[in-house]
Amino acid sequence: MKKLYEAFFADKTILITGHTGFIGSWLSIWLNELGANVIGYALKPHSQNDNFVLVKLDEKITSIIGDIRNYEKVVKVFKNFSPEIVFHLAAQPIVRKSYEIPKETFDINSGGTVNILEAFRKDNKSKILINFTTDKVYENLEKINGYTEEDRLGGFDPYSYSKSCSEFITYAYRRSYFNKASKQKVASSVRSGNVIGGGDWQVDRLIPDCMNAIKNETEIVLRNPKSIRPWQFVLEPIRGFLMLAKKMYEEKDKYSGSWNFGPGNDSLYSVEDIVKCIISHSNKGHYCKSAHHHNNLHETKILVLDNSKAQKLLNWYPILGFDNIIKLVCDWYFQEKIDYDFDVKQLNDYIKLVDKNNIW
Repeated sequence: MKKLYEAFFADKTILITGHTGFIGSWLSIWLNELGANVIGYALKPHSQNDNFVLVKLDEKITSIIGDIRNYEKVVKVFKNFSPEIVFHLAAQPIVRKSYEIPKETFDINSGGTVNILEAFRKDNKSKILINFTTDKVYENLEKINGYTEEDRLGGFDPYSYSKSCSEFITYAYRRSYFNKASKQKVASSVRSGNVIGGGDWQVDRLIPDCMNAIKNETEIVLRNPKSIRPWQFVLEPIRGFLMLAKKMYEEKDKYSGSWNFGPGNDSLYSVEDIVKCIISHSNKGHYCKSAHHHNNLHETKILVLDNSKAQKLLNWYPILGFDNIIKLVCDWYFQEKIDYDFDVKQLNDYIKLVDKNNIW
């Protein structure tokens, strides 16, 4: 795998918005290991415990602190670096927070997407753009057989709708400017399940909430313990992003569109199940059912993606079982010292599994 993708990504200038965030930091590390010239543009990291901070990623790549709502600064980044490939991950990512700051959520997730796409459109050297949204962009029908890329978009809360808007914006630019006639630029949007892994400390997320409770020796409190989610390790969808980017670069509009990089049905577990598994793996923490927190904000009970398109056209599918995912997560959070080499070790161990399955 490594030689194949090194040959493609090495020396290419790649812009990642949201590189200081959880998924963005892991994507930055992988591309850096492949020899790419990685440019990051994002707000400051959420905390000093974030993956970006602990691995000192700002010493490995070109890191620019900025807001995607600042169109002039976004344009300047494109002008200064002319990235061939753009991964747009910067966002306000918290559902519950979107109820508190709906305008800011739309300004960032929808307006920010316009800024990135417009700068991408105007830069002569930029060729590929991948916009990372969310599995919550689909109209909430509580489907148990999984949403396909053709299902209706919608959502419920400000966050979900802001991401649906981001999808429609990407679609509009793709149809208007990055179509078959242009042949120069192509754009896609990608959606994944509930991504977990080391270095995420955002509020109102299950893994950070669990780890903070364990660290502080308090009960792990859940809002919706019976809610079912498709859990996946962070490197699984990122592998899909890289595979898609390569295909888009080589075959242009054939691979332009919307893509689900969600886990299989064997990774569908309730919130309660995943907490029990973390406690079992780590031998730490305690969980009290009577401590459940109730709220009147809407949250989806079940959310599943159909990844058959990615399987058929990209030969992408998840390879990690649920127990392996939890082990990798716990290994990171309970490691005494996290540094760049530790993340690279997890990355290389994962790549070995991919190579073993021969699915590049």
